Amino acid sequence: MILSATFSKPGNDVETKLGRPYKKIKISVENKDGHTAYFAQLFTDKQVFHEHMSEAEFEAFIQEHAGTTFKNCVQRTQDQEITTLANKKGKITKFVKQIKAQTGGDGAENTVSEGKNYIIKEGKPVPFLVVLGVMTAEGKVIASRYDKFRQINRFLEFIDDVLPWIENTPVHIADFGCGKSYLTFAVHYFLTEIKHIPCQIEGLDLKQDVIDYCNDITRRLGLKGLNFNVGNISDYSGSQAPDLVMTLHACDTATDFALEYAVSRGARAILSVPCCQHQINTQIQANRKGKIKQEDSALEPILKHGLLREKFSSLLTDALRGEWLEQHGYRVQMLEFIDEEHTPKNILIRAVKKSGTDTIKKDRPQILGDLNIQQELWK
Repeated sequence: MILSATFSKPGNDVETKLGRPYKKIKISVENKDGHTAYFAQLFTDKQVFHEHMSEAEFEAFIQEHAGTTFKNCVQRTQDQEITTLANKKGKITKFVKQIKAQTGGDGAENTVSEGKNYIIKEGKPVPFLVVLGVMTAEGKVIASRYDKFRQINRFLEFIDDVLPWIENTPVHIADFGCGKSYLTFAVHYFLTEIKHIPCQIEGLDLKQDVIDYCNDITRRLGLKGLNFNVGNISDYSGSQAPDLVMTLHACDTATDFALEYAVSRGARAILSVPCCQHQINTQIQANRKGKIKQEDSALEPILKHGLLREKFSSLLTDALRGEWLEQHGYRVQMLEFIDEEHTPKNILIRAVKKSGTDTIKKDRPQILGDLNIQQELWK
């Protein structure tokens, strides 16, 4: 069975054939109403569209578009990676690579023991993981989704760590930029099925189709206390003050808006994995173009190289976020979220509210204003 397929390098006729100028398409298996189905993400330059496909529709899509509409297609099964390539003359070539089965300490195929005591364990089917295509119906983790399985368990460890600071029942959680909500569903499962703690969780995202997809899964699995809404973090108000605010890869200033909201509503804990920090990088570039003489900056050896400047800006942004949270009464730690070999965006900001700092501000404190460093780097 094909577990996933990625289409890239579109031909000139992609818009004619598919209706939009897609640059890449990713399709992965899911369990829908007890039947094998597929979830497709279709990327243009600025948007992502989503579709559901039956197994027959998925196979027909591969047959029609692999090596033709898209010059590169990579399919994955449990034990093979199949690459379909087309050259400039239209000649199509297929390459098949065997995937070595991962084994645990007992030698059993497709286990994730590795000496690690995961919170969600393999071997027992977990409904949301089956629907999202991470597990089979028998409870085995699909080989190509091990990284996602590890990421989910790693995040749940952080959730478990901050629970002692959250005394309310039910626990109210806001997940900003939830996307397909692997972590949202995981936190709900962890609290309700493992810890037996009542919770109310709201996922927020800008994309209507993603929110519809998540709400559909919620209904199908009969999950209580979990809902998803379309909204922008920057102007979100929310009827219930959250005990915990979480964000995974909320892009650029979306992370800052989430932190502002958490602080203004007195959240007891914050778990945030930032992404794409452009604001300070933009300020640095603006200063280097005229406001500040390059030779006046001791950091010029770093700032003149785009790659180093980007990494420096990212680290500086997270450092200032940590300082800002500490100024607003939080104990802050910067932790490794997941191994850097899996993603370079692996810093997690964990913040818990110190005792005696329970005052909730009526207006959001402005982290974006506080992070404006126009001249600070050159003093």
